[in-house]
Amino acid sequence: MRIKSILQLVAWPVLCAVTQFAAAAGDLPPVESFFADPAITMAEMSPKGNYVATVVKDADGEQLITVRDTANLKDGSVITGAKEDKIYAIHWVNENRLIFTVRSAESEVNGGGLELMAADRDGKNLIQLISGNWKHHQEQTGSLVKSKVLTYEYHFDSVLHDGSDDIIVRKYTWSLTDRYHPESAHLFRLNTRTHEIAEFPVGKAPHAATFWMTDAHDVPRIAASRVAGRCILYYRPPAGTEWEVLNDEECHGSKRFFPRFFDGDNALIVEAGYKGFDALYRYDLTTKKLADQPFLSLDGFDFSGTIESDAIANKLMGIHFQSDAHSTVWFDAKYKDLQAKIDHMLPQTVNTISCGADCIGASAVLVTADSDRQPRQYMIYNFAKDNLIGLGSTHPAIKPAQMGLRDFYHYKARDGMSIPVYVTTPPGKSNQPLPAIVLVHGGPWMRVWSWEWENEAQFLASRGYIVIQPEFRGSTGFGGKLYRAGWKQWGQSMQDDLADAALWAVKEHGADPKRIGIMGASYGGYATLMGLIKNPEIFRCGVDWAGVTDSNLMFSLSESDFSDDTKNYDLTLLMGDRVTDAAMFKQYSPLENAAKLTQPLLMAHGAEDVRVPIAQATAFHDAVTKTNSHVEWVVYNNEYHGWHLEKDNIDFWKRVDAFLDRNLKNAQ
Repeated sequence: MRIKSILQLVAWPVLCAVTQFAAAAGDLPPVESFFADPAITMAEMSPKGNYVATVVKDADGEQLITVRDTANLKDGSVITGAKEDKIYAIHWVNENRLIFTVRSAESEVNGGGLELMAADRDGKNLIQLISGNWKHHQEQTGSLVKSKVLTYEYHFDSVLHDGSDDIIVRKYTWSLTDRYHPESAHLFRLNTRTHEIAEFPVGKAPHAATFWMTDAHDVPRIAASRVAGRCILYYRPPAGTEWEVLNDEECHGSKRFFPRFFDGDNALIVEAGYKGFDALYRYDLTTKKLADQPFLSLDGFDFSGTIESDAIANKLMGIHFQSDAHSTVWFDAKYKDLQAKIDHMLPQTVNTISCGADCIGASAVLVTADSDRQPRQYMIYNFAKDNLIGLGSTHPAIKPAQMGLRDFYHYKARDGMSIPVYVTTPPGKSNQPLPAIVLVHGGPWMRVWSWEWENEAQFLASRGYIVIQPEFRGSTGFGGKLYRAGWKQWGQSMQDDLADAALWAVKEHGADPKRIGIMGASYGGYATLMGLIKNPEIFRCGVDWAGVTDSNLMFSLSESDFSDDTKNYDLTLLMGDRVTDAAMFKQYSPLENAAKLTQPLLMAHGAEDVRVPIAQATAFHDAVTKTNSHVEWVVYNNEYHGWHLEKDNIDFWKRVDAFLDRNLKNAQ
């Protein structure tokens, strides 16, 4: 981010000047209304709730950080950055000062990372704390840097709760051969006004620690490291200097547990296994034992969520979690009553309440409201005024009446395994079979989908497609059985789950068996290519972006950002060993089977992708076009693993719209 163009104080009306893409009643909502950058990206409450910081987009497409007084939302200031920079996070340091994380377009082009900025809530005293430029990192060395911008190896860790202008940052160290996987991280205290930095006292740091957790007194008490595929968790007493091992397990082992929050001075809330699913337990740091039973478990789901706490009182207030949709359980009576009140006021949405660091004494809280047909809306609830005032919607041009219904199901795969799936149906009713698309998430070892409004699924549904989003085996979030069933199953049972989802949609949701497509990014791109190769009788066409085209290339391409540890342990366990499983890799490689793909295909890739380097895409494109004349191909310059620039995102989905219209919706 360029300092000289960052700070501008502007007239308040610009805050309301978000770009609108109007559509006449009955017309298809335009691509831009789904894929333009959000009108409001995020909102964060100040520690006491007196102010709210938001990231909004003005009429020129520029991101602005706004800070408003929650007692009078017309009173505020604006901090603005360059148009193509992206603001990824905001954190309040105290009631007057905040920091924000930026990925600048200039830094990305130069192989950089995230930059950290700080400013007062009125926009004054703005400084750059950390540079995201890798070249800057190479030019500046030294363990302590005073009164100047810190280099690339420093990253924001957490805020302090002592009222000062200081934050905690991590300084990573790397090996000479592995740029992407830090060997260790050390904690420093950084002043966000003066750049003064001092090493944070942690005693004799555990070997290769890259994760740290502080208690309510901002004392580092938990550390974690990863060595040769094993995840090791360390602990030290409040006044101690020696670290001891709490847990040492294989990173993908079932006995591993992970800390989420300090509950008092001598208890942790940890995530650990319970009847095949991850649940929340209390862990006694005095006895070094887990509680006999979890205090929060979800039937059919692993715990995934965030904790709402009062950092001043060191009190757990509530937990936001995800089952088929998002929800909250409150332990504090005041907030439990408030949740009931908000839900009564907004009965058609899932409503999430967030407070600042001082939840108990907060003057106002943030409310987000979502549904399957309504993009996220941000609001402020003021306790003294007992009112709810809107801040804005992520996609204000979206009309809920033009969106489809979205539901959560399970279907049986061919081997009897139960597979979770989200289905979005087009708005309105049809007595005829409808075209359908199996939309495959990336990862693949992650959970991506939820019930709330999702732009890709709703865009496709608005065009008349039934959208099927399976959480196929190998996905996380639905228990260890489903997750482990996907190990070493690329192109095999993982792929069969997608074909079975399509057949299930024909039977249960009125999908036209002659008009089913498949599409996805990253692993979803791999699954698209393999779906077209393996099941040409099911999938009529496909869209692949940023897709893996050959398993071997995941290990061998030097441009890839996968760490040595990831290649040697994670990928070997989850995908297979490239030596002992060489025959399997070859059999289920899209590149090796490119001649079998004869259906229409749209391929897109970022020229600067380091997760799946473009060499993978070009190799497959060169191979498939020897025998298939129905391949469309686009490369986006200055793009990485996915689309960073709004114009590229819009252009891509316009291409998808036209491609599917020709090759699926209107296919004979």
